[in-house]
Amino acid sequence: MGKIAAGKKVPDFTAKTSDGRPWRLADAHGSKLVIYFYPKDMTPGCTLEAQQFRDLQGAFRKAGATVLGVSRDSCASHAKFRARDNLNFELLSDDDEALCKAFDVIKEKNMYGKKVMGIERSTFLIGADGLLAREWRKVKADGHAAEVLEAVKAL
Repeated sequence: MGKIAAGKKVPDFTAKTSDGRPWRLADAHGSKLVIYFYPKDMTPGCTLEAQQFRDLQGAFRKAGATVLGVSRDSCASHAKFRARDNLNFELLSDDDEALCKAFDVIKEKNMYGKKVMGIERSTFLIGADGLLAREWRKVKADGHAAEVLEAVKAL
């Protein structure tokens, strides 16, 4: 899969859900899709972001959008995270980093003075037409879900 770019059609992809089932982009054909990438299950910032997407889930559905979270964590880790925080949307496992690379979210980060490659918190809004409508990079978790919801409503 090539790099994803604003205004371009997002190529079909397949990733595993928290219960190990395959999920394809084609499954969302004809509806808006919010894909947010986050570094790690059950960490403070990622939990806050997931809870805010969870709390706004009804409004996202009303606006015709499906929300998906993506990280490199395993399906089992995602299942625990969903259960622990009562997440009402699917989490996709990108353990081979294919999606992360396609959306260009793997960046060099500084963790406790050490350089590591990790997921830069990022969100992508795909329109019902399959085109990438909007992207957010270097996201701050708190309040981000509400900002994305406003963009979904405007699309």
